[in-house]
Amino acid sequence: MTGILCSFLGGSFGTPPGQQAFTTPGTFTWVAPPGVTSVSAVAVGPGGGDIATTSAGPSAGGGGLGYKNNITVVPGTSYTVVVGGPATGTDSYFISAATLKGGAGSKTTNNPGSYVGDGGGDGGSGGITAGGGAAGYAGKGGDGGPTNTNGFAGVGGGGGGGFSYYVGGAPYTETGAGGGGVGILGQGSNGAGGSDTVGAGGGSGGASGTVRSGVVGGNGGAYGGARGMSRTGGGVQNGTSGGGAVRIIWSGASPITRAFPSTNTGDL
Repeated sequence: MTGILCSFLGGSFGTPPGQQAFTTPGTFTWVAPPGVTSVSAVAVGPGGGDIATTSAGPSAGGGGLGYKNNITVVPGTSYTVVVGGPATGTDSYFISAATLKGGAGSKTTNNPGSYVGDGGGDGGSGGITAGGGAAGYAGKGGDGGPTNTNGFAGVGGGGGGGFSYYVGGAPYTETGAGGGGVGILGQGSNGAGGSDTVGAGGGSGGASGTVRSGVVGGNGGAYGGARGMSRTGGGVQNGTSGGGAVRIIWSGASPITRAFPSTNTGDL
């Protein structure tokens, strides 16, 4: 019993289970801990759309999500982690984009991000003015709504799409809400589509998108929710998209099985 306990606690008998999350856009290095030869990982791409408040453009698609299990690693070896940001429109990935990727939503169209992995989904497409939701672990993010219409719910734990608002005449107003993000602790419930008063729900524990504020577009939720666009007779005031994330988990020497989408994927 004592030996088993020491092993689980990371004594001389073995390495305990663990995890590490990367949630700030940029390029990082992850070093495989002693005794760890296999990991599982999830990558979420950032929401799409130029975040500059003075740049008119289309609505934005949500980030894609990919996960992969049983990735072979060598203890003490360094591996590349890239977390995509909405300002650059870069994908999120672990080791390489061919190994595991959560794709970024497009900066120039309402197209969502794609994915590479054992499973995952594409982000939701942008609506007329609203952002799409981040992808789920087993399906796509919710699409942003058509004109003056609620967004659509995410699938497989994905974030919901935002509400699209439009009033014609002079001055006209086109303003959208942000899409919901997705969590990185494993698959959970779907994010609901947003209304003009309730932000699009985050999927799997992700953050909700925000509603528009007058002529100011709503923000996309973390991680991977796309921003709402705004184009009015008085100018452009877009929201801000949610950034990407990468999270790595491992069992170590413990007998615990850890695998996405939902087998002991929480923090241990």
